[in-house]
Amino acid sequence: MTIDTHTARAAIDGDPEALRDIWRSHRRWVAAILLAHMPSDAELDDLLQDVAAIVVERITEVRKPEKLKAWLRTVAVNTARTAGRKQNVRRRAMRELAIAATDRDEKNEKEQARDHAREQAKRVLELAMRLHPDYREPLLLRSVQGMSQRMIAQTLGVPETTVETRLARARKMLREEMAFENELDDLPIAKPRSRS
Repeated sequence: MTIDTHTARAAIDGDPEALRDIWRSHRRWVAAILLAHMPSDAELDDLLQDVAAIVVERITEVRKPEKLKAWLRTVAVNTARTAGRKQNVRRRAMRELAIAATDRDEKNEKEQARDHAREQAKRVLELAMRLHPDYREPLLLRSVQGMSQRMIAQTLGVPETTVETRLARARKMLREEMAFENELDDLPIAKPRSRS
């Protein structure tokens, strides 16, 4: 998953084919980094396009070819954080519109099951996004990208044992958060008393 120094130098020097090769080989990795840092309602494809545009415009700013991968990660993290700042108000409005637009009574069982699965996946991702980045990033790199602990350790620049510990803690925190939310869902809601 490392970037060949020759290809990196060619891309920095303006070779469009080398730049395409780097993007093709690292696009999924960049997507995983974006997933770890982006707001829950952002569109991954939009953020990937934003990162690609920045890479095309600013790759010549990279001084050393061996620093290109770290630079790509920084661009991805900054792009995701910028999207988060811009989308706070839009996120709330879109959720309200989505809830208002959903009419469960008109859907058949198959659509309901699919919606339920999507909601569960979205909920799990929302809970994962609440985790501290030290735990969230390795969890998403493992779960979404399918990277090994060794690859995650190399990507994040930490020991493999640290990745193993962070993954175990992230999974535990996620399970505890899901159990807590399930308990809240099961609590009875008090109905207001009617006045006589």
